[in-house]
Amino acid sequence: MPIDPEKALGHELPAGEGSWGPDDVILYHLGVGAGLGAPTDAKELEYTYEKNLKVLPSYGVIPVFGALGGLGNVPGLQFNFAMLLHGEQDLEVHRPLPTAAKIESRGKVAGLYDKGKAALVVLEVETVEKESGEALFTNRFSLFLRGEGGFGGESGPKAGNEAPDRAPDGVIERKTMEHQALIYRLSGDKNPLHADPEFAKLGGFDKPIIHGLCSYGLVCKAIVDEVLGGDVGKVARYQARFAGVAFPGETYQVSYWKEGDKILIQAKSAERDKPIISNAAITVRA
Repeated sequence: MPIDPEKALGHELPAGEGSWGPDDVILYHLGVGAGLGAPTDAKELEYTYEKNLKVLPSYGVIPVFGALGGLGNVPGLQFNFAMLLHGEQDLEVHRPLPTAAKIESRGKVAGLYDKGKAALVVLEVETVEKESGEALFTNRFSLFLRGEGGFGGESGPKAGNEAPDRAPDGVIERKTMEHQALIYRLSGDKNPLHADPEFAKLGGFDKPIIHGLCSYGLVCKAIVDEVLGGDVGKVARYQARFAGVAFPGETYQVSYWKEGDKILIQAKSAERDKPIISNAAITVRA
């Protein structure tokens, strides 16, 4: 069924509620590599132990991930979920995340673009603390619907956050575990592509791949730890494009460039020399 922008654009999804506590936060941190190689290091324990626990800002994608399922009920936006690809993620963090919270989230179709062979949908989800109504974070999921282009809409903005034409200011390496995806999936994304070898083969992969949002969190942690001195409160915004896949056990090479209030980022597989994340940037809070 063809895309109908007049019906879909601006459509609001039903409000959703959720909550998290320290155990949820710690599990997420383990899923993006916290404690690997140095489990009793004081800085790593801030991610993995209740004492002095802090929350990596990229955790903000977890409580609202289920909102993507609401796309199936958007008028004028009927599509095959098997043809959906997560293209980009943009997270604005309005204040440092608490270790426990009860939240309410409201989402809407904020953008709809015609890419020719695909439609690009931007789902914006705003999340507030339920009791106080204080804004916590805003997510923008950019989703490619393959085979759904050609409806005549705008093509959308060009990719931003290009790395400068100079050597990076630093390169960080982060090794993943062979069972990295099996831990990360317990934070809510149970897609069998990340666990089942037979399902992965159907998707064209020799073995299960790491979740894109796991890579998103792993790269965020690398920058927070090595560039921002471990200060999770410094991250005001985190944007990234999913440029390729990663496999459990691989090493991420995270290159970064400091440009004003932004840290521009690219990440690739050290073993395969293939991109994983591109056009990424962390905006540093003043």
